[in-house]
Amino acid sequence: MQTSERKILSISPRMASVHRTTGETDVHVTIDLDGTGSCKAATGIPFLDHMLHQIASHGLIDLDVRCQGDLHIDDHHSNEDVGITLGQAFSKALGDRKGIVRFGHFFAPLDEALIQVALDFSGRPHISYGLQIPSERVGTYDTQLVREFFVALVNHSQMTLHIRQLDGINSHHIIEATFKAFARAMRMAIEIDPRRAGLIPSSKGIL
Repeated sequence: MQTSERKILSISPRMASVHRTTGETDVHVTIDLDGTGSCKAATGIPFLDHMLHQIASHGLIDLDVRCQGDLHIDDHHSNEDVGITLGQAFSKALGDRKGIVRFGHFFAPLDEALIQVALDFSGRPHISYGLQIPSERVGTYDTQLVREFFVALVNHSQMTLHIRQLDGINSHHIIEATFKAFARAMRMAIEIDPRRAGLIPSSKGIL
């Protein structure tokens, strides 16, 4: 039975598409958790697009993210709603989360910056956010929006996420290292564990 379940898990597509529309934004996200790292991102926020490319490339997932939002006001609504929709897509693609490793962690250095990320697709949303970003903006991007993006992603993917900054003085390096560390930790957590084929990764039998 375990052998047949393992075969099913290995060929079943873990893909999802989510469309979210509000009075402020119109967001489309398509995700393939077993992709090759390809990414199409058009959010209207160039720095956020750059960070979404980091998630796809280092997480080895395929992403297509499109957003039309009220950027004439500021980037906040689009940034948050992309995080919400991406989180919903993660949750939908993972389904009941059978067979996944569930936990992931990674240290990512980027020049002087060093970031630690640990996460758990636990079904219980929680974020501990330890970044100290020295500048208010990177280009035109408000650095406060980094936390808002991850809060939205965590709440709607129902993961536990801890982000720690161990070193760093350059805002761009700190943020990019965070997204890279998140991508690698996420990649570890969503991998299929062959010893858990067909099983929920919890002693309770449910997440």
